[in-house]
Amino acid sequence: MTAHFDAGLYRWVTHLAQQTPVPLDDAVRFFSDYGLGLFAVLMLLAWWRARPGDAARMATALAAPLVVLLVFLVNDAVKSLFDEQRPCQTIHVATVEPCPGLGDWSFPSNHTAIATACAVALLVANRRLGLVAVPVAVLMAASRVWIGVHYPHDVLAALVVGAAVAWPAALAARRAAPAVERMRGTRLLGPALGRDPAGAPAGGTAGGTAGGAPPLR
Repeated sequence: MTAHFDAGLYRWVTHLAQQTPVPLDDAVRFFSDYGLGLFAVLMLLAWWRARPGDAARMATALAAPLVVLLVFLVNDAVKSLFDEQRPCQTIHVATVEPCPGLGDWSFPSNHTAIATACAVALLVANRRLGLVAVPVAVLMAASRVWIGVHYPHDVLAALVVGAAVAWPAALAARRAAPAVERMRGTRLLGPALGRDPAGAPAGGTAGGTAGGAPPLR
């Protein structure tokens, strides 16, 4: 397969990576391989912070993992349509990460799409956490090129796919607010979804009292 239009940029980035201190490359590689775990922590925080809030906020927090799964499935389907080999299979350069084998397709980047989906879902569920997640997602995208496993256009396309799918999906999750409100009224799910000790849903109207604690912001 022939090199792509951004092959020159890919060569420049991978060459720069070879000139940097090994500890920095190791740190970037570790983040690139395992950094998605940071988003899992942020989503847990979004759920926790949604407990005193309204049902729509909790619905978007609960939906965040499902939004990420949807984006992964869409992105992986796109990946299978193009069957693009990794740049390190096409362009023979030294890379920080060992090159994935033939058939491990490159376009678009799954890591980047997942990171983008997490950031977008968090923006909808909790703006403050989302503003933390967005730069982390951008760094994830850059790291995939830095370690040599993706072209720049792989991660740019994944950013687009991730945002385009995750944004409407996360907004649509607000429609589940009535169901969340009902579940908050149950003994089994109420504590996890934000029911207060008196038995009323947090923020609450249904069966609650006017003197309840105000939601945290």
